[in-house]
Amino acid sequence: MADKDKVAIVTGAARGIGREIVRELLASGMTVIAVDLREDLLQELPEALGQPGDKLACRTLDVTNSEGFTALVDDVAEKFGRVDVLVNNAGITRDGLLMRMDDKDWDLVLKVNLTSAFYGTRAAAKHMVRQRGGSIVNMASYSGVEGNRGQANYAASKAGMIGLTKTTAKELASKSVRCNAVAPGFIQTEMTDVLPQQAKDMALEQIPMKRFGQPGDIARAVAFLASDASAYITGQVLSVDGGMHT
Repeated sequence: MADKDKVAIVTGAARGIGREIVRELLASGMTVIAVDLREDLLQELPEALGQPGDKLACRTLDVTNSEGFTALVDDVAEKFGRVDVLVNNAGITRDGLLMRMDDKDWDLVLKVNLTSAFYGTRAAAKHMVRQRGGSIVNMASYSGVEGNRGQANYAASKAGMIGLTKTTAKELASKSVRCNAVAPGFIQTEMTDVLPQQAKDMALEQIPMKRFGQPGDIARAVAFLASDASAYITGQVLSVDGGMHT
């Protein structure tokens, strides 16, 4: 199926990397359902993306709500006739050293970053299996591959995302449904802009390409994995980190 006929759902879509993913998928011709908790930011999305018209639909959702996520996926399938792509991009950080981290911050990060992806994958997979095709792209992280001081909860959630990706790929490959992950390194977004300069300098020293990534770098990787250009790729983790993970 040509990309212009595909229907994609993107979570965490209202800003940063998510917004650029929506932009890239729209540019490929897909119809995109942009999902986010922040209704105010979703309202700004059509203008920010050049008023794409009926190719873009915005939905407010708390992705940690299992029933709500399932209902949204089912509604998209009913309205548009299919679900071809799911991008599990929603994520948060609540950083802190292991011995100082409280249960609330641990549980919240795991629920938003990992459990929500399970909810969405389970819901979308049913439709993709039925239509004999689909691509699920999960947002992992360099932290999930290598670990990172002060991010026990975040690193665990992203390592879990990699495990979910590989297992989903093995279970669904025979049904022509693919599942891959993108593992960003240090990407310049609103979340990283607030970091102290010292932290940024230390991060830059670890990057062989000697520059921070941009949201578009991640979005293009996601668009590739969502498209038929990657039709024989599944169960893989694509590191987009300037050479940090080599």
